[in-house]
Formats: sequence, structure tokens, C-alpha cells
Amino acid sequence: MRRGSKVCQHPYSGMRNWGAEAVTSLVRAALAFKYDTPLEENLKLQKTILAPLQELSNVTHSDIRQKQLECVLTILHNNGYKLLHGWPLILGVIGAVKNTQSEKLVQTAFQSLQLVVADFLPIIPSIYLKNCVEVAGRFGLQNKELNVSLTAIGLLWNISDFFYQNRQRISDELNTGKTEESKKESELAFDDLWMSLFSSLGDLCVDDRPAVRKSSGQTLFSTISAHGGLLQKETWKRVLWQVLFPLLEKVQSLSSSASTTKDEMTGNILIHHSRDTAEKQWAETRVLSLAGVARTFNSKRQILHQIGDFPRAWSLLLEHIENSALCPSAEVSLAALKSFQEILQLNKESKTDDPKTFLEAPSGEEINRTGETKPKTVKPSIPKAVVSDVDIALWATAWKVWLNIGTQATKAPDNSDKVYVPSQKFLTALIQTFPPLFIHIRPRFVASDLNKLSNVLVSALSVPVQGDASPFIIPTYPEVTVTPLQEVTLQAMEVLIQAVKEGAESTNTMFPEIFEQLLTYIKFGVQAPKYGHLETKVFGTVKGPQVDWVTMNFVPFSEKTVDMVVDLYSASANNTSVIKAHVLHNIIKTFRIPLGLKYSCPSPSTWKLVINALFTVLEIGLPVARKHVNEFEGMWCELALAFEDFLFTKHPSPPTLSVEEFQRDEAVDCKVVTVIRDDILPYASNMPKDFVIKIMEILNKGSIHSATSDTFIVFSTPSYHSIDTESSRKLREEFAKTCFETLLQFSFINQKQQEEEGCITKIAVLSLLQRCQEVVKKYVDDERLSGKCPLPRPRMAEMSSVLKAISTLLGSLKRAPKSNVEAGVWKQVINLYPYLVECTTSASPHVCKALKDALHEYKDLLTPPISGVQNGT
Repeated sequence: MRRGSKVCQHPYSGMRNWGAEAVTSLVRAALAFKYDTPLEENLKLQKTILAPLQELSNVTHSDIRQKQLECVLTILHNNGYKLLHGWPLILGVIGAVKNTQSEKLVQTAFQSLQLVVADFLPIIPSIYLKNCVEVAGRFGLQNKELNVSLTAIGLLWNISDFFYQNRQRISDELNTGKTEESKKESELAFDDLWMSLFSSLGDLCVDDRPAVRKSSGQTLFSTISAHGGLLQKETWKRVLWQVLFPLLEKVQSLSSSASTTKDEMTGNILIHHSRDTAEKQWAETRVLSLAGVARTFNSKRQILHQIGDFPRAWSLLLEHIENSALCPSAEVSLAALKSFQEILQLNKESKTDDPKTFLEAPSGEEINRTGETKPKTVKPSIPKAVVSDVDIALWATAWKVWLNIGTQATKAPDNSDKVYVPSQKFLTALIQTFPPLFIHIRPRFVASDLNKLSNVLVSALSVPVQGDASPFIIPTYPEVTVTPLQEVTLQAMEVLIQAVKEGAESTNTMFPEIFEQLLTYIKFGVQAPKYGHLETKVFGTVKGPQVDWVTMNFVPFSEKTVDMVVDLYSASANNTSVIKAHVLHNIIKTFRIPLGLKYSCPSPSTWKLVINALFTVLEIGLPVARKHVNEFEGMWCELALAFEDFLFTKHPSPPTLSVEEFQRDEAVDCKVVTVIRDDILPYASNMPKDFVIKIMEILNKGSIHSATSDTFIVFSTPSYHSIDTESSRKLREEFAKTCFETLLQFSFINQKQQEEEGCITKIAVLSLLQRCQEVVKKYVDDERLSGKCPLPRPRMAEMSSVLKAISTLLGSLKRAPKSNVEAGVWKQVINLYPYLVECTTSASPHVCKALKDALHEYKDLLTPPISGVQNGT
């Protein structure tokens, strides 16, 4: 037969065919002959018979190889059950596949392999099973026939099932005839079968063909998930360092160097635009590989933690996650964050982590080779304080990686042409990763960490969206919703707030930083943040997709944050760190922005929410401020400015505002005055004098500020006179009345005046008289300028209100104890008289009536002059 093998290499085809026919016929006949010693028991004879057939594998002529493979297929059908020790030779013939061979040869050889895996695995000695794995791996790597490669991957999955189902028999066979000392080596030999299988699949995961990579990747990680519980600790170390991490390295390298040239066709198959370049196809492989490794770390965490170099493996995995998360590919970066989330979900531990269940049958989900199981949606929740069984140093590394990803990904672009702006999905996934990570870093989470986290959150929120995508991401008015990114940001803040509330006193020092972060979010509702030098359009000003970038809508987000600030301050107002950090001052300073804008806020609901929040905060904070006077000195001025900006806003109400709506807004103004009357002025003796003076000025101004505008227009043409009919309907008469009543309450109307009220009496009266004098003088001057044209109705109503105020004040002064009224007050009252006389020419009946009542009050002040001569001397 050996001579026949040499003939098979003859250059003449006829001679070759005769030689091949002779060899294959002799081999078949020799195997079919009945020997005295059964052939299956004669190892030497089997090798002698099959050796010439194997030598034909060295022949390069395809016709000879075809006859050889056909002979092998016949031998398997007729004598396969006898080949106990001849399997290495048979498998060697089958696996002698080369890319230079024709498709027909590959298909013929693969038929034999399929037959071996389907029918003969149970009778193949365990020491030869590794040969089966290697041969199947070779067929997967050949590039002549794609279907053969994909089917070979399926055979590897079937072989893994056979290993699992027959693990006991395989282990016993490997232990046969071995001493106790070598039994441990035989256990590792069983693991070597798995390592061979994993290595073969790992090589296929970096194949040039995307379909092969995808199928082998899914098979590899499904196999590890389903049967990894059988492996020893030493083997797991080999899986990490010989299969998984080398796979990640290769995939990352090949993905980075992949071509970006567009290829619309692969053979006769039309490619989708998401996979029309090699770079995009490798991105899919990178996603699959990283997700599989992360899932392995999560499900096998307990056994992996027992290997000596787990910290190094953990750090290397996080390094791959970080590199992938910062990859320009949106698909890869988002998948990296999902992998990050995977390794943080430690509550989803696989049952196979328990050594007692290593030999249990896997669940149906675990043996699913497609890897397309639907992920479970985890509802974000505020984590409770738990003690992690993982070294805090490992989670410190994870926290560092999270910060690096957040800092680098949200870094504002410079003026270069290449601008990378992360997607909203990426940013949402990034922030969503924080709560489960915080559970483990909470014991060592300090103020510096909070500061770094705050920077990442603010930068992430500042990222705009593309103009084309904005209609699908940014909610439109009146739809009051927050975006997914804003929602997870608020959830992250809630996690921090609860942790600080439940933590030790040392953690309470983070209250001020949390307040600072929340107040920053409130500002976003009226002042959208900038993202570097990137030109963006503010939400609401975009009329179409003609702009590149659009700023997010922060109104609903800001309003939710207002509620969080109120709740947090209610719980921490008396905290020492909150008091010393002047948190109340900062809250008022921030609230002042939307309150000052009032009707110019992007949404009318914002200022209404903020003013009600201010009422709540002041109700809680003012008693604290009176108790800690020195710590709140700077707050009072800011509070006065906030009141003034809100009550006398520079932004007029919109023309579309109805009278009913205006009256509701006026009721809010009146409530502000009520707060001043009930919660501030009664305690004025403990407040800065400048603040009290400012409050009285506000009340004075409000008491005669009956209309929304102090101005009026008189045209030069006598026949035209501008009368603001709309504003004349919107008189703040109730507001003016409330202000005036508050002034009177703290003037001389009360005979038994409280000591606290006495310090503001003089300020109230003098300020009111001064303001009245200014309004009366201005009215007289304007009436003269208008000639025969009457002044607008709002001006007349204002004048009438001022005159009534003068009458009431004079009556109060006369009833007050003489010792309570200073001479300067009477002097200013008398100085007001000439201006009142000038008003007697007014044509308005309402003004004349109010003027008459005011002049009558002066009767009691008229006394004869004191003569210098008495009794003629």
C-alpha cells in the first residue's frame, strides 16, 4: 500500500487514479477482514492499515484527495465502530483541509466530520476527543465555503453539549489506570478539552468574515455561561488570560485598523448601511466580545474572585471598557457602558457560582446559543447601605474609570474641525451607571468625589442634540416632561441625598455641595448652559432642522429640581454645615433669577413654582436665621432684592394675559406682602437696618403702584391721546391696598405699640410721605403738560389712591400718642400741603373727591401763630 501511495503522486492522471484506487480498495478490504484478534483490539494493526490512507493527504492533486475522502466516508459508514485507536488517523485525514483546496473537497471532508460528531462521539476514546475539536475548528477557519464554517461552529456547540452530558464518563476514562497523584492531572486534562474548545472558538471570533465572528462569539460566551461551572479555578485563570483577554486585545486592534471604505455588496448579498464598512462590521464584533466578557465576569464573579490575580483581571476589563466607551463609534461606546452596568449588577449572580450547583443542568436561557435573550429592565432605585463582599479597592478602580469616561466624553470641543458630541443615549447610560456603582463606593465617597461627580453631571446636561434629532428628544410645550438623561440625573441626585441623610454626621458636610448642584440645575431652566464654543440654538427658537445643534429643554427638569431643593432644605435647615455654608442665601439668590424674569421666563409655570417654593423655604429658614444672626447677615439684602425684582418686575405681562389671570398673579403679589407683614417686620429689631429700610421702600412703592406701568404717552397732536385701556383694566388695587395696610399696621395706628414695631415706625411714615409727595408733584406736572387732554385712567386711579393714603395716614398720626411722632414727620406733612393745593385744578371727579378728604384732615393742624408779646410786656 505504501508503494500505491507513491504512485498516487505520479504526474500522469491515469496512473494516479490506479494507485489511489488500489490504496483505498486495500484499506477497505483490510478493515473488513475478520482477524483472529479483533481489529478494534489491535492498535498496531489499525495504524498499519490506515497509515497509507493518511499519507494520501500529502498529495496535492485534487482527484486523489477526492478518492481519499470518499474512502474515509465509506470506512465511517462500514467500520466506524471498530476504529477505537484509529481515530487520530481518520480525523487527521478529515482535518487536512486547506484553503487551496476546492469547495467540493471541503464539502466532502466536512460530511465525514458531521458524521463523526453525530454518530461516533460516544465511542471515540476520550483521549481523542481533543482531535475532534481541533478538526472542527479547522473547518471553521477555512474560507472556501462560508456555510461549512458556520456549520462547523454549530458542531463545536454540539461537542460542548456532549462534554457536559458525558462529563462523568469522560473523567473516569481519563482516570483509568492512573494513580491518586495523577488523578488531579486527569481532572485538568478534562479541562483541557474545554480549553481546546474555547481556544478554537476564540480563533474564530477574529475571523475575517463578520458572520463567522458573530456566530462563534455567541457560541463561545454561551458555552462559557452554560458549562463554565465545570472548570477548576486554575482553568478559569487560563480562560481569562489565554482566551478572553487576548480576544479583547485582538478585536480592539483589528477594529481600530479596519477600513472605512464603503462596500455595498458582499458577494450577492446586499449590506445594510449600518454594516457597509469593515469598521462597522468590526464594531459589532467588538460589542459582542466586550459584552460577553462582562457577562462572564458578572455571572462567574465568585469563582473568578478566588483566583490570585483577579484584581489585575478586573482592572484590565475596566481598561477595555474605558477605551471602548471613549471610542468614536456610537455603537461601541454605548455597548461599553452597558457592559459596565453588567459587571455592577452583582445581584444577578448566576446559580453556577455556587460550587454545590456546578454539576446541575443549566437552564434553558443559559444554553441559548444565539445570545439574543431579552435583557431585563431594572427600575432605578435609591440604593440602601450595604456591605459589599468585594474589596473596596476594586470598586475604587471602577469609580476612577467612571470618572475618566464621564470627564473625557463630556469634555466640550475646541475650535477644531472635528467635533465629537456624545449622544443622549450614551450620556443617559453613563449616568444610569452611577447608582449601582455608588452602592459600593459609598463608604469612601467624600466631598472631592462629589465635586468630580457634579462636574460630570453638569457637563453631560450641557451637551446639545443634533438639529435633526431634536424633535424626537426634546419635549415641546405644553408637554411637561423631562428627557431620559435629565431623569437619570435627578435619580443620581436622589441617591446622594438619601445617602447623606442616612449617613453619619461627617457625611452631612456634603449638604452644601448638593444644594449648589441642585441650584445650578434650577438656573438651567431660565439660562440654558453653553457647551464650549459650539454654536447652538435655544429650545423653542428652532423652526426646522436647519440648525446643527439644539440646546435641551430644561424647564421641566428645573422645576422638578425646585421641589427637590425645598424638600432637602426642609430636612436640613438646622444642619450646622447648611447654616455655615449660607445655603439659604444661595437659594434666595438663585430663586431671584426666575422671579426677576417673571413673565419673561421660558415657561409661565416656572416663576409661579419658584415663588411658592420661596414661601416654603422662608417659613422654614427665617426662624433659623433669627436664631443664628451672624450667619445670615448677607442674606437679608438678597431677600429684599428678590422681593423687589418680583413685585416690580421689568418684564411686563404679555398682552394675551386675561384679567382673571392677572388677578391670580396679583394675589401672589399680595401673598408676598403678607409674608413681609407676618414673618419679617414683627422681628425687625433683629434685622439689619438697611434691610428694613429697603422693605419699607418696597411697601411704599407698592402702596401707590396701582397699575402695571407708571408711564403714559401723550402724542403731540392734540386730537390724539394715548389711553392704555388694557393696563387700565389691570390695576393692582388689591396689592396697593395690602401694602398700605401693612404700612399702617406698623405706623401709629396702634396705641399700644410693640417694641419691635417702634423701630420701623419712623422709617415707614417718612418713606410713605416722601413717596406721596413725589407722586402728587409728578401728577400736577403731567396734568399741566397734557393741557385739556385728560390723563390716562391708570394715572388718575393712582393719584386717587395716593390721596386716600394721605388721608388715612394723617388720621393715624393725629390719633397716635404725641410722644411717638417726631417733629420731622409733622414738618414733612406740612410741606406736602402746597402740592395738594396745586391739585385743586384737576378735572377728575375721583381725584377731587379724594383731595377734598385729604385737605379736610389738615383742619386740626391749623393753629394761630404764637405771639412774641404776652400781657403787654
